[in-house]
This record gives sequence, structure tokens and C-alpha cells, in this order.
Amino acid sequence: MKLRVSMFLMGIGLWSCTEDTQIKVPTPYVLEPPPLFNDNYDLPVDNPLTVEGIALGRQLFYEKQLSRNSTISCGSCHQQAHAFTDGTQFSQGVDGELTTRHAMSLVNLLWQTKFFWDGRASTLEEQALQPIADHIEMDLTLDEAVERLMEKESYRQSFFAAFETEAITAGLIAKALGQFMRTLISADSKYDRYLLGAEAFTPQEKLGMDLFFTHPVPSIGLRGGNCGDCHVPILTSGDRQGFNGFHNNGLTGEKELEAGLMAVTGKAVDQGKFKAPSLRNIALTAPYMHDGRFSTLEEVLDHYNEGIQTSPTLDALIVEATNNPTQELPVKLGLTQEEKEAIIVFLQTLTDNNFIHNEDFSDPFKP
Repeated sequence: MKLRVSMFLMGIGLWSCTEDTQIKVPTPYVLEPPPLFNDNYDLPVDNPLTVEGIALGRQLFYEKQLSRNSTISCGSCHQQAHAFTDGTQFSQGVDGELTTRHAMSLVNLLWQTKFFWDGRASTLEEQALQPIADHIEMDLTLDEAVERLMEKESYRQSFFAAFETEAITAGLIAKALGQFMRTLISADSKYDRYLLGAEAFTPQEKLGMDLFFTHPVPSIGLRGGNCGDCHVPILTSGDRQGFNGFHNNGLTGEKELEAGLMAVTGKAVDQGKFKAPSLRNIALTAPYMHDGRFSTLEEVLDHYNEGIQTSPTLDALIVEATNNPTQELPVKLGLTQEEKEAIIVFLQTLTDNNFIHNEDFSDPFKP
């Protein structure tokens, strides 16, 4: 969907800064949320969206000078064609070393409150600088990042236009990147058009959607895929309240359990929990899971249906989810092949072609 954006000048637009310099006030960017998305989001008071700030953030997102050897940018691991992931299990950093997590898709971040698979950042501004400084990823000190940008007159002008200051700082780099990432909104999939009454679902897509959002209750014959318990409608992302959107989804048993959210909270009950990502454009973001272990959506469905590994922190929503009236451990969801195929067909309706071709999100350095 092409976002409808209205721009207007605030106040009189120009005022005199010094005797020989005039400053143009940054232009407020008025974002209109998609009609079915809720207004449950927060824009930081100290970093309002502006046309100039978003444009600068887009440049920085694709700026390879922000890596030590100037070979990669944020956009290297978050590629628009892959819904802002990179199509690999683990991403390559500046020296070819691999990261330890699959690159998360960047979509509808405005409605999220925790970032990274383990939730270690609570704002996009906090998140934005970590890959730059990370030794495996971009491996550039923030002081060096600032110094490199200060050397370019075009960046000095862009920061001045966005933030009304000639002093480039790491904090302003983070703010610009945060502004750009908040505009990465995907809301024009077939699923959205179906909900708006603009397009019909096939019977298989409708069955898949119903299964996706239904928690099974075998005692009354209610069948479900249990997906919506963690990927809540309409955004299909995790609960945004605190760490409620983090789950142990049974990828490993107790002995192989990773720290996950426990590394952030220090609580043993959080071991093995990872963020439930948005499933928007999921057909474009393979491989899947925090460690990219599954290559296809079929493998993902097989895992939830019959591959759950039990451990003390396995999510209760998974433990109690089955379509089998005589369910016993190990946990098995009990979907039929037809039902699994229907869910996958529904997941494909979450693809938003306008999102991955929106020029506002594309690499400005490409001709």
C-alpha cells in the first residue's frame, strides 16, 4: 500500500538563525495509520516524524560507510525484496563471520515495543545503533561513524535539515534510523483487502484463516491451528505488552534450551523464549525461526503439528493446544494434511507486493 502522507509546513516555515543563515523548520510527517490497524502505538516525544528525518534515516539505513570496511549497511541484512530480511539462515558481517540469529523482518515496527529476538531493546532508537557497533555485524565505533558522516557536506546539511543542528551525534543517527523504520508499514496484502471487503478469499484461504486464528477445543469439536494465540490479529505479531509477546515454542528440549529472553530479564522462567515476529510477508522471509532452522513453511507447520519438544518453559498456549480429544504428552497439535495446507495458503495472502516495491523504502544510492 502506498502510504497516504500529507505534509504541511509548521508555522511560518522560516526564521532567521544568524545574520546570514536561515533555517528551514523540519516538515512534520503526518502518518495516517491503515484503516484496520489500531492506534495503539507511541511516537517518541523527543523524535517526532519529519520528512527530512525520514529521508535522512533512509540514507543511513543503506549507508555502507557505517560499517568498518564500508562493505555492508543495515540494508545488506534487511533487504526490501525479502521483506527486510536477507533470505539466509544467518547474515554475514564485515569479515564474513556469521551472526548467531536470523535477520528479523522489519515491518510494522510502529506497533512494537520490544526489538531483537531476545527483546534487549525497548525503542527503535536503542535498537538502531547496536548492529553498527556489533563486532560481527558492522563493527564500527559510534565515534568513527559520527566522524565519517561529519566529513561529508551532504550529511552535515541533511542532519541540519532534519534536526536543526550542525552537530552530528550517535543519538541523532539513531533518531533518523528510528524515524525511517517506523514508516515501514505493510497493510496492502490480500488479507487486508479481504478484511476491507475489497477482495474475496478462496474457500481454502478462508479455512486457513479460520484455523490460524482458532485455539482448538476438541471437547466441543472446535478445530484450530493455534497460530493466533501468539501472532495476534490483525498485525499477526506478538503481544506488545511488556514481554508477553515472547514464547518458548518447543524448538528444543530442556538440555539444548538457549537463554533467549532470560538473557535480558535474568529470570529462569524466560529461558528459551524468543519474540513472536510479525508474519506479514512471511512467504518472502524464509528461512524461519530465530535460528533460521526451517527452510519452508511446510517445515514450520510440521514442527507445530508434531515436532514440539517439551521443556519446563514450553509455552502453556502450546502445551494445551491440540485437536486430539485424547491428547497426552508429547504435545501434538493434530492438524490434518488438508488443514496444514490451508494455513500455508492463508499465510501466502499476507504478502504485500506494494510494500516490497515501495520506492519510499528502497535504496536511494541505487540508480
